[in-house]
Amino acid sequence: MKKILILFLLFIAIASGAYAQQQPKMPTAEEIAKKNLDELEKKLKLNPTQKTVISTYVLSQAKDEQGLMKMQQSGATREMLMDRYYKIQEDASRNIKAVLKPEQQKEYDAWVLEKRSGPEKKKKKGKKNNEDDEVVDGVEALKLQ
Repeated sequence: MKKILILFLLFIAIASGAYAQQQPKMPTAEEIAKKNLDELEKKLKLNPTQKTVISTYVLSQAKDEQGLMKMQQSGATREMLMDRYYKIQEDASRNIKAVLKPEQQKEYDAWVLEKRSGPEKKKKKGKKNNEDDEVVDGVEALKLQ
């Protein structure tokens, strides 16, 4: 009986170790879209109609971007992927801005810049002698990566 119990515990230990080594699951397009839509709703104070229309654009954008990730894994060139990524971003932005009021558009532009550049603005490296670094943001910051 002790042998069976020890074998059972050993099996559980091995199985849990194998489970812990699995890679983290990538979020689905729906999860990404929901997160982005929630951020936009909070930041822009969207009305129900705007939220409904924008949700379709955000979901479409998330699905297109996941398609690009799959293309990257299959060996597509970086230049081709970046061109498509920028086109997806621009199309989504244009469509979303068409639904927003002018004051919301300004907030949206700020949100996009924040998302693209991260918490801090990207800086070019390589400056010497404590010279001021050139701050690069927007699409140009993405091209530097």
